[in-house]
Amino acid sequence: MGNLTNYSKIIAGTMTWGSWGKKLSSTQMAALFEHCLSLGITTFDHADIYGDYTNEANFGNAFLESKIDRTKAQFISKCGIQMTSGRQNVVKHYQYDKAYIIWSAEQSLKKLHTDYLDVFLLHRPSPLMQPDEIAEAILTLKDSGKIKKFGVSNFTPSQIALLETVIPVAANQIEYSLTANHVMYDGTLDDCIAHHRMAMAWSPLGSYFNENTARTKRIKKILTVLKQKYNATEGQLLLAWILKHPSKIFPVVGTTDPKRLAASVKALQLNLDLQDWFLFLEASNGHEVA
Repeated sequence: MGNLTNYSKIIAGTMTWGSWGKKLSSTQMAALFEHCLSLGITTFDHADIYGDYTNEANFGNAFLESKIDRTKAQFISKCGIQMTSGRQNVVKHYQYDKAYIIWSAEQSLKKLHTDYLDVFLLHRPSPLMQPDEIAEAILTLKDSGKIKKFGVSNFTPSQIALLETVIPVAANQIEYSLTANHVMYDGTLDDCIAHHRMAMAWSPLGSYFNENTARTKRIKKILTVLKQKYNATEGQLLLAWILKHPSKIFPVVGTTDPKRLAASVKALQLNLDLQDWFLFLEASNGHEVA
């Protein structure tokens, strides 16, 4: 991936900024954009499908309204998922032919009112992926300066290895949290470390705040004790847990709440003790490590 200092360690996820969530107006998006930058959150995660293909245009209008220098922020976007809402498709599917990948990237540029994407990701792996055709599209986009880095999202190490027979993959955005930690065991995070890939985590707080299960109750018990020890919130400790992983995770934080965004940044200052990290893991798994 090269120099990762260009990207903020906490990434603002924009999925719920529009019609899939808070339905923010252009002016409200511009204000939230500016608030993120004031916190040091300079990297913004998009996908063409968000808001049934409307989010990027709404954010782009907010970006124009903010009059913020493009070089002060980094834009990530994704392509490949074809939905039946927002487009006239008869079935949800994935599309990765050369013409479509290039068209999708150019649509994201147009909607976001930018000349380039800092990182461009394939959103989900397709059983019908043809590495050579994907590589041709990505090289065309890179050579024209329309994307800087190419990566994937939700790909396994073997799927990345397939692509890397023809083109380097700089990043992988995956689900990773205390309650969804399978990528620690299936080689995904090992692959990021071994190949110096930028590892991004979507839904970094997991299901803790959304479910009331035996698992979340065990985690809450640990959080109740460690909140006092670290003088931190539950959300900050959950972020600190994934931040300790040696893959150097970049959490994609989806909240639109200005206070919660500020609290997320403060999580970067926490360094969990080794045994506290394993207390959390034990609570999540429901048993001690073997």
